[in-house]
Amino acid sequence: MGFNLQVFGSAFVMIFLAELGDKTQISTFAFASETRSVLSVFLGAALALVCTTFLGVVLGTAVGRFVPERIMKFVAAAVFLGFGAWTLAQAIRG
Repeated sequence: MGFNLQVFGSAFVMIFLAELGDKTQISTFAFASETRSVLSVFLGAALALVCTTFLGVVLGTAVGRFVPERIMKFVAAAVFLGFGAWTLAQAIRG
C-alpha cells in the first residue's frame, strides 16, 4: 500500500485525458459561467471528483480481490460501450 510514482503518473494522465471534454467538465463549465462564486464551483466539483474516485478505488480494490483483472476490464469496457450506445440512441431519437 505504498506510493508508486509510475502508477501515480499513469493514473493522473489517464484520468486527466479521459475527463477532458466529458459531461463533468461541461457541467462545471456551465456552473462556473452562471455564478460569480467560481471558488465554490471549483471546490464542489473537485470534492465530487475526489469522492467518486475514492469510491472507485475502494470498490476496485474490494472487487479485485475476488474477480480477475481481465474480467474486470471486460466488464468495464462493456459498461462503457453500453453507456456509449445508450447515449447514441438518445441522440438519434432527438
